[in-house]
Amino acid sequence: MRAGARLIVIPRILIACEFSGTVRRAFTDRGYDAWSCDLLPAEDRSNRHITGDVREVLGDGWDLLIVAHPPCTRLTNSGVRWLKVPPPGRTLAEMWAELDEGAALFSTLWNAPVARVACENPVMHRHAKARIVNFAPAAQSVQPWQYGDWETKRTCLWLRGLPPLMSTYPTLAQARTALGQSGDPVARVHRMPPGETRAKERSRFYPGIAAAMANQWGPLLNERAAA
Repeated sequence: MRAGARLIVIPRILIACEFSGTVRRAFTDRGYDAWSCDLLPAEDRSNRHITGDVREVLGDGWDLLIVAHPPCTRLTNSGVRWLKVPPPGRTLAEMWAELDEGAALFSTLWNAPVARVACENPVMHRHAKARIVNFAPAAQSVQPWQYGDWETKRTCLWLRGLPPLMSTYPTLAQARTALGQSGDPVARVHRMPPGETRAKERSRFYPGIAAAMANQWGPLLNERAAA
């Protein structure tokens, strides 16, 4: 390298709990060194995917960690009822054990040795909050229609070292006009019928929110790399 030349450092981004590649591609399409990691193989067969337990790679020098969809069934308000009366064929002990496992994973990801962290999850119940180390309230909640996907599914974002996302369309009226829609956004995820692929399909991230993350948080990483 010639004297006075600046070393170009490309920020490294880990997308945890993602098999679809939606968030990963949003960052790689903009020139970032982004990798996804999940117990499932990459749906798009990308070589930028780590198949395995994300906890084993958290210390590999990432600049940003985005937890796209950690297992949340036992953490959310919608599933708290199973902690009192378990579903058929299950026991209360199993329900509470799964809660402990889910909370432990979220704690590990939330407290990962990464300067900037974003964790996605639905609204949590009090038993989950009590089990998460350094728990803090979600920084914001977002809707897919605010970012160009005409659906409704409230998603909370826990943020550390990152600013809240700015919405593309702050109001439904603006989204309707811009997207050429009428009526209300569809609750596609909530209406999914039971089946083997239901959990997998519900975990898919929305492209509009992924693009907003890359567009808004990516430049912050560039600033840090240039410092």
